[in-house]
Amino acid sequence: MAAEPRYQRLDFTLKELTLPGAAEDAVPGSSSTLELRDRKLVCVEYPAVVHNTDKMLDTLGGEQAVSKTFADPNRRLELRFRPQDPFCHSACGNRLSSSNILLRVRRRVRRKDPKDAEIQMDVVGIIGTTYKFQGLADFQYLAVDSQGGMHTSLYDRIILRQTETQEFFEQPVPYFLPPVIFSRLDNPMDYFYRAEAHQAPQTYANKNSIGLNRARRPHNAIFVSFNDAVVPTECLEGARQNWARCCLKDNDRLAEEQIKKMFESRPIWSKNAVKANFNIHPEKLKLLLPLFAYYMVTGPWRSLWVRLGYDPRKDPESKKYQMLDFRMRCSTKHGYSFSKLLVKAKRSSLNYSLPITLNKAVPQATSVMHIPSRENPSTSRDSAPLSYQLKESAYIFREGMLPPYRQMFYQLCDLDVDSIRQAIEQSSGTEQQCLERDGWCAAGTTDKLRDLIFSMIKNVMQAQKQGFLDLPKKKRRNKLCVQSLLKDVDPEEEEEEEECENKEDEDEDDEVQLSDGSENEMETEILDYL
Repeated sequence: MAAEPRYQRLDFTLKELTLPGAAEDAVPGSSSTLELRDRKLVCVEYPAVVHNTDKMLDTLGGEQAVSKTFADPNRRLELRFRPQDPFCHSACGNRLSSSNILLRVRRRVRRKDPKDAEIQMDVVGIIGTTYKFQGLADFQYLAVDSQGGMHTSLYDRIILRQTETQEFFEQPVPYFLPPVIFSRLDNPMDYFYRAEAHQAPQTYANKNSIGLNRARRPHNAIFVSFNDAVVPTECLEGARQNWARCCLKDNDRLAEEQIKKMFESRPIWSKNAVKANFNIHPEKLKLLLPLFAYYMVTGPWRSLWVRLGYDPRKDPESKKYQMLDFRMRCSTKHGYSFSKLLVKAKRSSLNYSLPITLNKAVPQATSVMHIPSRENPSTSRDSAPLSYQLKESAYIFREGMLPPYRQMFYQLCDLDVDSIRQAIEQSSGTEQQCLERDGWCAAGTTDKLRDLIFSMIKNVMQAQKQGFLDLPKKKRRNKLCVQSLLKDVDPEEEEEEEECENKEDEDEDDEVQLSDGSENEMETEILDYL
């Protein structure tokens, strides 16, 4: 039995084609000039048959997720065929530029004569961006326990849908640990198993070393551990050659003189302290620091740059340059949870993006910059010089301020608080031995300093919250409404304007401005010099 055809052939006569905005005396079937609407659209070529547009939008994350993806040109559009399943691996669509037109076509058929039809077309807008799902869908992993030929769903046992008691967490659950991602690429690639022409075989002195897949970056920094017997007195010859190759301008020579004077006045610096005291490009700073200092890997001066020839283990005065690793205490024991902490984190796992969701091959937008002429180098149209200088809060702590991030690395001399200085100088004059953990300080000094800093920060957070509660109720409501507009929330979760005015006071305690962030990376810079 032959199958019926899926599509039926439309046998009608095109009598007249009308276009809105066309000339009245236009002949049917001839060309005409239309004025396009200034309306830009985004097209998504959905890789499935759509029967319900609402369910289709749910698989894309909703209108907000599509808008957020469109705002970032490097982000790919994610499609989850099971949007309610947190273990569903997404298929990603590539963002492509297009110059298409969206037409709305209407066909009117005369009831008495079905062959007599009238087609009307309307130009809705111009499609400048199109998302196409050109890659392969990743493997899917279901939360199912398969034993004895029976398949049992585990979703109700591993997904929290409400507040559960302790019995819920103590119940036995079968082993289920899905991988975060199966494939880093969703497009097939052709592998040609041939040796790279530009890579010569390398020999390593250490048999346990791991070969690198890129060329070694010759920054020529010297790394010293706390247990090393001696410290270097001169830099490597390669460091001089690298800086001489890059030192081409007068500003580079001035930067060299400036950092030389900095190490003469203070023998030990953190990289953030250096970057906060003068403006220099980070890549040039990598080449400039090994000329005057070596890098301490372990001990009380770890992750710090020490002047060549200076050994802090033999000088008790170097106690004030030791490193203090301070971290905010977030637990019920200290009365603060992560949600109520006013100091934000440097990195968050909530903002982590899988490799397949980003398209790093997208070229950056071209920027136009005015280049002044040689005859008149200083003109009013000169662009402002770029600033790489950090804020003072990146390495200094004072009473009454919040740290930029929850983990900070301070030198003891940069803790500008009288009570902290008294605790540091408490053992001055009685130092006998430099220890790897406490350095020249007395045992337990670092823990005492952390307690002092946290108590000061806790007082600042309480004062800020109390100051917010002391505001008039109307001002608090207006502030809450403005902050709610600045937050990135789902449109379905946004409250109406009337509801914003009726917010309860118990929710206002959480709406206090966070501390101003600045660049404060952990300065274990060994990888930058390998």
